Amino acid sequence: MDAFALMTQVGGVAGSIASFLVVLGVVVSVHEFGHYIVARWCGIDAEVFSIGFGKEIWGWNDRRGTRWRLAVLPLGGYVKFVGDGDAASARADTAGMEAMDDATRARSFPGAALWKRALAVAAGPGFNFILSILIYAGLTMALGVGSERPVLGASQAQGAETFPLRPGDEILAVAGTEVTTFVDISKAYDAASTAEPGRSLFPVDLRRDGREMTLETGPAIPPLVGSVAPASPAEEAGLMAGDRIVQADGRPVGAFSDLQRVVFGSDGASVALVVEGADGARREVTLTPKLNPVPSADGGIEMRPLIGVSAVPLIAPEVVTPGVGQALGNGVTRTWQVIHSSLAYVGAIIGGEADSSGLGGPIRIASLSGDAAGAGIVAFLGMIAMISTSIGMINLFPIPVLDGGHLMFYAFEAVRGRPLGDRATEAATGVGLALVLGLMVLVTFNDLMSL
Repeated sequence: MDAFALMTQVGGVAGSIASFLVVLGVVVSVHEFGHYIVARWCGIDAEVFSIGFGKEIWGWNDRRGTRWRLAVLPLGGYVKFVGDGDAASARADTAGMEAMDDATRARSFPGAALWKRALAVAAGPGFNFILSILIYAGLTMALGVGSERPVLGASQAQGAETFPLRPGDEILAVAGTEVTTFVDISKAYDAASTAEPGRSLFPVDLRRDGREMTLETGPAIPPLVGSVAPASPAEEAGLMAGDRIVQADGRPVGAFSDLQRVVFGSDGASVALVVEGADGARREVTLTPKLNPVPSADGGIEMRPLIGVSAVPLIAPEVVTPGVGQALGNGVTRTWQVIHSSLAYVGAIIGGEADSSGLGGPIRIASLSGDAAGAGIVAFLGMIAMISTSIGMINLFPIPVLDGGHLMFYAFEAVRGRPLGDRATEAATGVGLALVLGLMVLVTFNDLMSL
């Protein structure tokens, strides 16, 4: 057990809050440092660098005159540049600008060239993305990546030690279907289960220690419950990790894919399960799947009925250690996947194809942070990367009061040759603030409903 798991198990709610503050502190610090350092490179001076809002708890002045401070409300941060009329850099301090000498005005934010202001604003989300890429790349180099070859690696799943297939086995075919990649192995098992629902035995052709042989195995992904999602239909029905699903709506379940087909085909209607517990006792439960957004085959988002259980794969690919370039490429890919899936979900909400119940706020993030910390350092770092990507993406939305809103104003300024008037800027900022506050109310309501 590492320190992160110990923190949440000992601290409970306090541990989750502490985990949340660590996640938010890292993400916000990197975001604001992006604004600060790029502005400094562009010759813009900062008066205040604050993590948190409200009353200062601790602070110090550096040799450049910037006040670095930690404030009492740790739900964000800001950098106030010379010449700013507020912490959001939404307006200039007109009186202060008029009183400045030429040298000071040249190093103020309002006095900087348009491209310098745009770079400084874009740098916050940009640094969030860089943080995510580096975390994902570091995890890739530390843990390795799964090979595409149809060669098995070591699986840590419970029950893998008794599965007939071993690490190092090269899989040639499953139930008569030839395989050439690791992904093909699972597809072949699923195809055999689809052709014969309830099937529990599969012939596998393989090469082991240079010799070809055929073994009969159970499903690579058995109908076992790996974990149960909080507040899910499965949790409400009393399903527990280690339970085996024996029947679903009267149909035999030989593999996890059999359960998936019944649930996906339920169209949200109730599903009756026969469940075998770890003690061998059987019981009947009835649950109603909930529609949840999941990635679709075309890269978008679709709503599928889910019950909230994870599977227990008994096979895993062999792990290879990538080079720095491949690791960074994987970091970029995983960061983009978070962005793409998030945007697809937002688009599905706008298009009426998904509801907004999946949007979460501080309470849900705190809960997820605690769960991630409890799962260990790898999961916790992955949580930081995901939140950092999300914060960067949201801040680029063209909504006044967000970084994307500033960039939108700068685009207007570039086209018009002069900034928007104060009245138009204040009106747009008011609308943007109302949108952000409305979103906060929505996600907080979702958080409370999920408790």
